[in-house]
Amino acid sequence: MNRVSIVCLGVRNMEASVRFYRDGLGFVTDVKENNPHMVFFNTYGTKLELYPLQELAEDINSVNPPSIGKGFSGITLAYNVDSKEKVNEVIELVRSAGGTVVKEPQEVFWGGFHAYFSDPDGYYWEVAYGPDFKYDEHGMLTF
Repeated sequence: MNRVSIVCLGVRNMEASVRFYRDGLGFVTDVKENNPHMVFFNTYGTKLELYPLQELAEDINSVNPPSIGKGFSGITLAYNVDSKEKVNEVIELVRSAGGTVVKEPQEVFWGGFHAYFSDPDGYYWEVAYGPDFKYDEHGMLTF
């Protein structure tokens, strides 16, 4: 079991999240409506899904669903790029899409360059460049 197929984000406001990811950041989907029940984005590698937060909790356990909180959940998502300039470009795209930049682009102790932003539901994303990062023919990060 060495694969992550889909990352599903439970969202409080589907319309705002679709606007942010599809319309603002350019994530690709066949979904045309602005307030779908759920949406899958056709990203390279692991796919991204948005699903109503309360329904996701009830899908996990309909009798005793996990509690829904706010704030940092101990998980981040990452978007890796092949230059420092692209980190800056992505952060400007996030700003124009209405995301919240929580850490401006900057040098990192391990020799890279990164920034953090959060989406409308407070999920944290790192945008990172590493001088030693390698990518395959599809642009996917390899280790």
